[in-house]
Amino acid sequence: MPTASALLPATASHPPQEPALLSQYRHVRAASEMLVADLTDADATVQSMDDASPAKWHLAHTTWFFEEFVLAARLPDYEPVDPQYRYLFNSYYEAVGARHPRPKRGLLTRPTLDEVLAYREAVDESMFSLLITAQTDDEAALITLGLNHEQQHQELLLTDILHLFAQNPLRPAYAPELAEPVVADPRPAPEWVRFAGDIVSIGHGSDDFAFDCEGPRHQVLLRPFALCTHPVSNHQWFEFIEDGGYQTAGLWLSDGWRWVCDNQIEAPLYWEAREGTWWQMSLRGMHPVDPDSPVTHVSFFEADAFARWAERRLPTEAEWEHAARSLHATGNFIEGRALRPLPDRQNTSGVLRQMFGDVWEWTASAFLPYPGFQPSTGAVGEYNGKFMSSQMVLRGGSCVTPESHIRATYRNFFYPHQRWQFTGVRLADDV
Repeated sequence: MPTASALLPATASHPPQEPALLSQYRHVRAASEMLVADLTDADATVQSMDDASPAKWHLAHTTWFFEEFVLAARLPDYEPVDPQYRYLFNSYYEAVGARHPRPKRGLLTRPTLDEVLAYREAVDESMFSLLITAQTDDEAALITLGLNHEQQHQELLLTDILHLFAQNPLRPAYAPELAEPVVADPRPAPEWVRFAGDIVSIGHGSDDFAFDCEGPRHQVLLRPFALCTHPVSNHQWFEFIEDGGYQTAGLWLSDGWRWVCDNQIEAPLYWEAREGTWWQMSLRGMHPVDPDSPVTHVSFFEADAFARWAERRLPTEAEWEHAARSLHATGNFIEGRALRPLPDRQNTSGVLRQMFGDVWEWTASAFLPYPGFQPSTGAVGEYNGKFMSSQMVLRGGSCVTPESHIRATYRNFFYPHQRWQFTGVRLADDV
């Protein structure tokens, strides 16, 4: 399995004359391959559920993105590595054409993992040649989008591997040899940070990269509110369970209660009761649930029910972004190699902690377009805009998010019942 030093590469050192975008391309592409360095072909092929994808499909799809949208568009005489890959590895781009059904990606025993890696190598060679030359602003923006797209799939690859390994009775660990992290004891007690009401600017407004759904920047009226200094801990979730939270219909939205009953939900995903103790499956295998770590793998339905039980509420995404905008986007990301949420390591009073990294935090906001939003033209316009229905926004990144990928304006989104991602909760309240 991957060694602690191999989960993400150090930023590569290349000749000073090498274009910055080429260096970034090398780094991101190498990071993806290091994540699968010790997976078997079987590990990388199997699909554990419709929402997940095989590891080798992630590797191939992110390569297809560059081949389809960059190489084929930029080079008139470009010959695809394999014309069939256009069908196999298209995800949801209707404008590109037909594609293999998502629930059947696990049936793609061919191409093999080695063949997918060879596909990546071939496309990379063409991309290296292209990236040595100058790009127009539009071409550079598209390549940067592709790299950020690949970073999204790095996180998805790990969360999908975790779900896959959790279905195996052997409970194999993705990275068992990583040393147990040293954490502070005890965890600082949660407090509340108040924010005055105001008209604030929300959304991305600089020239740095952002996904289209993060803009346009616009004004939002916020009433006075408070955020908890820490995300909800496993210990708090123990109390919710012991108080009958999963059996009390009045705490749940109607769809959430139906989801609980239909699926016999009794605890966060990957929790198992063993002789009166909760254990949890992680990328490091099975271990007792750490009471001081942020709870993770909970759905929006669970987050909303917990907030109601705690007599609080979830923050809106505008509240979350306004509170996070002045903070540095640092925390427990994939580069820290913990591969799971950790307790707060600093006993700092009265300030927001763990806003970035550890767990994606559910908000009370639906994933909808900001005022004035217009998707890009062409196939890449399908990237976010077409999903602005029936999903909820999450903020902050997780323990398997690349640190360079996150910012205060970043909008992640999932359906209310989904919880195989590293999703957690931060409480808010009215003032």
